[in-house]
Amino acid sequence: MKSGADDTEDGLELVGAGLEARGVDDGADTGIDVPEVVNLVFFKIVRSKTKFWQMLGRGTRLCPDLFGPGRHKTHFSVFDFCQNFEFFNQHPDISDGAVGDSLSKRLFVARVELIAALDALAQKPGTEGASSGVAGEPEPFEAADDLRAAVATMLRAEVAGMTPNNFIVRPKRRLVEKYSEPEAWRRLGLDAQAELAGEVAGLPSTITDDDIAAKQFDALILRTQLSVLRTEASYAGLRTKIVQIAALLEDLSNVPMVAAELALIQEIQADDFWQDVTAPMLETVRRHLRALIKLIELKKRPIVYTDFEDQIGEASQVDLRGVAVGTDMDRLRAKARHFLAGHRDHIAIAKLHRNEPLTPTDLAELKRIFVESGIAETADLERLRLEGGLGLFVRSLVGLDRQAAKNAFNDFLASRTLSSNQIEFLNQIIDHLTEKGQMDSSLLYESPFTDFDPWA
Repeated sequence: MKSGADDTEDGLELVGAGLEARGVDDGADTGIDVPEVVNLVFFKIVRSKTKFWQMLGRGTRLCPDLFGPGRHKTHFSVFDFCQNFEFFNQHPDISDGAVGDSLSKRLFVARVELIAALDALAQKPGTEGASSGVAGEPEPFEAADDLRAAVATMLRAEVAGMTPNNFIVRPKRRLVEKYSEPEAWRRLGLDAQAELAGEVAGLPSTITDDDIAAKQFDALILRTQLSVLRTEASYAGLRTKIVQIAALLEDLSNVPMVAAELALIQEIQADDFWQDVTAPMLETVRRHLRALIKLIELKKRPIVYTDFEDQIGEASQVDLRGVAVGTDMDRLRAKARHFLAGHRDHIAIAKLHRNEPLTPTDLAELKRIFVESGIAETADLERLRLEGGLGLFVRSLVGLDRQAAKNAFNDFLASRTLSSNQIEFLNQIIDHLTEKGQMDSSLLYESPFTDFDPWA
């Protein structure tokens, strides 16, 4: 069982056998159906009885064989760190509390705040005409005023799509008509910001976007843009999340849509990109990558059956003196991938790509350049050694030469005649090795390798 606070937006964490799901935008209390969930962890105070029972309902789904063959799911546990059970025991007849703002409304409000922050930036001397700084992009924003105009146009279109005949919109008709006009967006004073955020945001509009993953990415970029403009401490954490998303997208470089944006995806993972990052630069990232976010899939985890009793004591913070914080593998991969992209002709790296054995001298040289280039430290190399070796790590990033992958199966094919399905199965293995450089045998028991006719 996993415990400890998390920054999920709905405050509910679901933990099951070999599965973990975190809700975003209230998705875990109303929109998720995962039968494997056996532990609900409450990290937020809930005062809505309807929402409380919806959250509990996530654990009531039946699941055969969850605890082993013939041992079906019979119960689930709730870990409540916010005394929600005590509250509802003491107030059984309480009415529903306020429902949290929708993602669409939060995006609208954040964009209003972005316009206000850009207006404040325009008042400062020496900020006009700031370049976007993204090299090689076909349609970059040239300055902050371009970004402001684009955001204002987006919001005005959303307001214009709010039909006054709708009974929810009708009471706000005067404001909707006011902010449907371009003139109202030329300058947003404090009163206008309050009206938009407090009265107009969240009203139903014909301008909709059903791509939840893209909207969540929009929200992340918006928070980062605001943190840059306001010089907020949250910037470092937001930057890390964007870099992690870029790394996940790079793993999908065989998808044509992703390949088309690969230069930008790799640039985001480099420190140079973030050196003087601006809100317009981040807007370019948002526009080019938002449609790709839905391609990222949650990593599959093996099912592990356990039978023991969890005990949770009083939480306290403990600092371990003299112990290293460990290796950030995502960060290490991003730095190594960026370095290897420009050094693929190095003899040791080329050998790994061609599936040729490394000499002790080759391996020592590879370790040296990793350390001297600032990619890894001695502790990082030791962890890589324990997890398969530096050579395997490098080849997982540079891939395997396709001809070398084919040659590896020559002896196997020499005395066999394969059917068309078997040839296709073998080609899929070669494709995987070409892209990833290695392959875990457990993948052979998962799709797409299991999609062939078993009787072929």
